Amino acid sequence: MVDLLRKPKGTRGKVHDISAADAGWGYVGFGLYRLEAGDVAAELTGDREVILVLVEGKARVSGAGQDFGEMGARMDVFEKTPPHCVYFPGGVDWRAEATTACTLAVCTAPYMGDYQAQRLGPEGISLLPRGAGANLRLVNNIAMEGRDVAGSLLVTEVFTPQGNWSSYPSHRHDEDDFPRMTYLEETYYMRLNPGQGFGIQRVYTEDGSLDETMAVKNHDVTLVPKGHHPCGAPYGYEMYYLNVMAGPRRNWRFQNDPDHDWIYRRDTPTA
Repeated sequence: MVDLLRKPKGTRGKVHDISAADAGWGYVGFGLYRLEAGDVAAELTGDREVILVLVEGKARVSGAGQDFGEMGARMDVFEKTPPHCVYFPGGVDWRAEATTACTLAVCTAPYMGDYQAQRLGPEGISLLPRGAGANLRLVNNIAMEGRDVAGSLLVTEVFTPQGNWSSYPSHRHDEDDFPRMTYLEETYYMRLNPGQGFGIQRVYTEDGSLDETMAVKNHDVTLVPKGHHPCGAPYGYEMYYLNVMAGPRRNWRFQNDPDHDWIYRRDTPTA
């Protein structure tokens, strides 16, 4: 079994470098740079498409023959303002030079279609509530299927208040059976506020062949190759995560765990 919990490799530079091959799957890749002012991150996209997310801090971003100038506004991710993001297609290079301390996420998947480099945010991104009660969370949809901005990638941010749950009721998207369900691999990049906190994530299948519960801390990444994947924030700590999903088609269709679907039906009267 591939290790589903990935710890950062240091506190400066490229602290996560998770390729699809390293994850043991076929689509999603995820990288994370933690930069100081003047540090540079630069890569070639190759046969992948890329969405850069300025998680926090500012950087001058260029690539694919375009200069996007200085990007970034929120200096702490828990400000919850819409992130500054850029899409790059396959076969180009990109460069980001930090102008402040900066956390830069690199979300990748196979390049499909004919999409051009462009800004994806903060324009067009609004913080929206999802769920109810202790299942309430706030979502910044960066590049979900409602925005035709990528061939493979689905990317979103989620803020979970203290004591609440996310990716819940438990659901899975591990079968290529559209429109009932889509096969989507998924990564979670985690942050906690205050930073010494922790969160909980369980990844499990209904038949019990996979059942792993992880304590996640600041800057950890979790992998969801299949199965259900709820997560929770303990009292006293709010939790942020950046989701990257991709599969053979760019649609998000899931099925709830039958044991817990009653919660979804109770809270969604029109379902």
